[in-house]
Amino acid sequence: MSFSFSFIQHTILFIFIFFFIYNCNIVYSSTAFVAPITRDPSTELYTIFISSKTPLQPTNLLLDLGGKFTWFDCTPESYTSTTHHYIPCGTSLCISLTSLACSNCFRQSGPGCHNNSCALFPENPVIKNSVLAQALVDSVALTVTNGRNPVGQMGLVPNFVGSCSDNSLLRGLPDGVSGLAGLGRSNYSLPAQVSSVYASPNIFALCLPGVSSASSGAAFFNTGGPYYFLPGIDLSSHLIYTPLILNPVGFTIITYYGHPSDEYFINVTSININGKPVEFSHSLLTIDESGFGGARLSTVTPYTTLETSIYNAFVQVFVNESAALNLTATDPVSPFEVCYAASDVYSTPLGPAFPVIDLVMHSEDVFWRIAGANSMVSVAREDEEGGDVWCLGFVDGGEKPRSSVVIGGHQMEDNLLQFDLVSMRLGFTSSVLVHDTNCASFNFTDDPGV
Repeated sequence: MSFSFSFIQHTILFIFIFFFIYNCNIVYSSTAFVAPITRDPSTELYTIFISSKTPLQPTNLLLDLGGKFTWFDCTPESYTSTTHHYIPCGTSLCISLTSLACSNCFRQSGPGCHNNSCALFPENPVIKNSVLAQALVDSVALTVTNGRNPVGQMGLVPNFVGSCSDNSLLRGLPDGVSGLAGLGRSNYSLPAQVSSVYASPNIFALCLPGVSSASSGAAFFNTGGPYYFLPGIDLSSHLIYTPLILNPVGFTIITYYGHPSDEYFINVTSININGKPVEFSHSLLTIDESGFGGARLSTVTPYTTLETSIYNAFVQVFVNESAALNLTATDPVSPFEVCYAASDVYSTPLGPAFPVIDLVMHSEDVFWRIAGANSMVSVAREDEEGGDVWCLGFVDGGEKPRSSVVIGGHQMEDNLLQFDLVSMRLGFTSSVLVHDTNCASFNFTDDPGV
């Protein structure tokens, strides 16, 4: 069933993008863009649909919020374009690109070159693998929006810089993807390059679709709003803000010496459950000089991970507060450690009725509220006697993780998140279900009356 759902969903989106490619005018002035986001049920990852190459073709890419740059599967049977070209070694662009990989290491025969052209290290963050591959220049395009719906035009980025890869990096990714869209803080991320070409503020927003949704969420580029979702709710008016924190050390699969992280960190200072503080060493929420600690956001981590001591304290308070609601934990289902019989749980407009979790930011009155729809995961047991369960969608991240808190995709679903790289702040709404809408309610037709 999951394959059929994914296939139908992707087919609808391909039809949508083909319609706009062949029926839209190309714009070259400052404007706002929108792209559909889908959730793949088999991998619990998110993909974004854009257009790329010449002639423009619909392209489905893994959405990686912290990715430095975009890469494509360039195997001959997968990549055909009349405008793609590689970057000669020794050019200023190549030197700029290879500085992403290491400091003061550029040389003609070194890691800056591959097959006599500029090279990068595209990464697969799921299987944690990387390859050496040629940097690439080609065209990409995004659909123009007025904040309510598409308006029948597309914006072209004619000299978009990314990387090739071979299809080995597609392992573990959703079916049908042909690469990865990097949305990190790098100058060569997707939003940064779109912003540069259109001389617009580097502001983008994500609204990830919920697990039960059969429709697409939305990504917005070059705009601080409005972001209208049916039945006419402008979610930009519900944003509250907290600073984006710079991690001085950038390392994922490849260590980027001398460069700060391109991932997004926020200043979580404490965690409350039903107003009760979770007691742990708050120094874990501070990033040290080696780049360890702090709280970051990740679209390639399905569920929020917590450093072991934080996790243990968190679970204890959650279980205690759940007991006050007459809920008793039952046998867990991997990878989760705390589960409850679904038959014992009430439903609410914000999901199952469980204790409310608050991630408190730089001020006590600035907090990201997580209700049952985002804190719990519905799991169907294989044995019929056990019945379905709701499991706490937070997992143990280990004793010495790189980041003490990693806010995962499930906790971001049906939340609008705005990344403002001009003011260096994150705007967040908490669950948009509070406003009688959801992230799958953006009108992707060109009919504003729909």
